[in-house]
Amino acid sequence: MPRYNYVALDARGQESTGVLDAPSQNDVVAQLRKSGFFPTSVVEEGKGAVAKAKKGGKPAKAGVQSPAGAKPKGAAKKKVKTKTLMIFTRQLATLIDAGLPLLRGLTVLAKQEKDLALKHAIGALADSVQGGSTFSESLAQHPKVFNKLYINMVKAGEVGGVLELVLNRLAEFQEKAEKIKGKVVAAMFYPIAVMLIAVIIVTFLMIVIVPKFQAIFKDMLNGKPLPAITQFVINISDAFQNHFLVAIGIIIVIVIAYKFAARTDAGRVFLDRLKLKMPVFGDIIRKTSISRFSRTLGTLVTSGVPILQALSITKETAENSVIGDAIGKVHDSVKEGESIVHPLEASGVFPPMVISMIDVGEETGQLPEMLLKIAEVYDDEVDNAVSSLTSMLEPIMIVFLAVVVGTIVIVLFMPLITIIQTMSSGGNG
Repeated sequence: MPRYNYVALDARGQESTGVLDAPSQNDVVAQLRKSGFFPTSVVEEGKGAVAKAKKGGKPAKAGVQSPAGAKPKGAAKKKVKTKTLMIFTRQLATLIDAGLPLLRGLTVLAKQEKDLALKHAIGALADSVQGGSTFSESLAQHPKVFNKLYINMVKAGEVGGVLELVLNRLAEFQEKAEKIKGKVVAAMFYPIAVMLIAVIIVTFLMIVIVPKFQAIFKDMLNGKPLPAITQFVINISDAFQNHFLVAIGIIIVIVIAYKFAARTDAGRVFLDRLKLKMPVFGDIIRKTSISRFSRTLGTLVTSGVPILQALSITKETAENSVIGDAIGKVHDSVKEGESIVHPLEASGVFPPMVISMIDVGEETGQLPEMLLKIAEVYDDEVDNAVSSLTSMLEPIMIVFLAVVVGTIVIVLFMPLITIIQTMSSGGNG
């Protein structure tokens, strides 16, 4: 009967190694799980670091990229799309739930993965696990692909022996986060697109059309004054033509200043606070941030991550620094043995309903469930707010564009009407 070397984690997360006699690798996994261990590596004796590849027959040393993960240099530094990572997470959870060992599941997914950066990472994960590292330790070697939330949830799943359950939760978290993000982006895309079109049309009118009308007026009015509003539009057109490059330069400076400010702590806090106070969009951004906070913290705590560590991860993954600072104060409060509720209330960022629900969850010992419930509620609120915003903005932006372009056209034709009336009067005389 074959003998297998194994590496496994016990209930406390301590790593242990040993040898078992079993008919197959799957039987070893089953025996270890029955004994309360979570296997991270099971290799037939004599085939560990010098295991032969099934097809090629060439030795593959632990820690060296396998053929399945072959990838040009530098790909490991590239980020992977959330949707691609979500599919990988869901597939890995399904394979482990079906009884496949972790190492085999990674090898299978590496062979079929089309995203080259993720393919490289999965191949490296398989090599690392085969070399005796835990799955979470292997994930930590690829921070561009797997963030701290992902790594710590996997670590909690390893300790609790429920890796497939945690991976499913991760996939659900990624799905819902991506869905909300997509809705917010879609809501903001329409007004930005209409505004961009309006700017292009107005710029074209001011640089190309208005000067032609200006020449006509000069020839036919013989020095007579133009209507005040027409002269105003012509002055703007002259400014466009004479200072166009200056305007472009100012826009570029503003963009660079914004990016520079966003990289500093004070600038980021100012901009994020400004985003939360924006009319219409600020409310959506706030609700999205609260949903993300609740879902992240709830998912981490439910998966077995200690509350202080979960709060640290939630702070790091918060996309808004104002929300992140509030979470940091919560972390300090909990560390001192105090309640979560008071720093949340003092921040002025979280609505009374959220604070009340968290307070109830804390008192009843159902904080994780309450946090996930808050996330569901705010997901629905974001969905409704985005739908209302889209339906409201469409007619407003169309009317805005029509008024801007229509006003310019009317202003340009007013002197022409005067010229035609003058010519008609002269002809009759």
